[in-house]
Amino acid sequence: VQLVESGGGSVQAGGSLRLSCGASGSIYGDACVGWFRQAPGKERERVATMDGYGRVVFIHPAVEGRFTVTRDNNKKALYLQMDRLTPGDSAMYYCAVRLNSGCPTLAKDFAIWGQGTQVTVS
Repeated sequence: VQLVESGGGSVQAGGSLRLSCGASGSIYGDACVGWFRQAPGKERERVATMDGYGRVVFIHPAVEGRFTVTRDNNKKALYLQMDRLTPGDSAMYYCAVRLNSGCPTLAKDFAIWGQGTQVTVS
């Protein structure tokens, strides 16, 4: 599986962005997937994770109510709708796929990563 993120950019506080993550390969359909972010000088943190049934397993309290994660297995795509963005949301955003069963929420449990897409909120 290979992942490619897109949709990042620079927006003003209060604005919105929609990140997309496209997957190639045959194992994406029922895999646990997630969005993570990493700001300069900080550790990578989980934003949201979703199991193969489309159930949200985890959503970071700081983004709950503002961010929405969805997936389209037919398109092998994962999305992150981000509304009411704040400067604190500025980071490189990554999508990730877990190869094993289960749907944990820590970055170390995900094996496949995209290259990231930058989100900057001013």
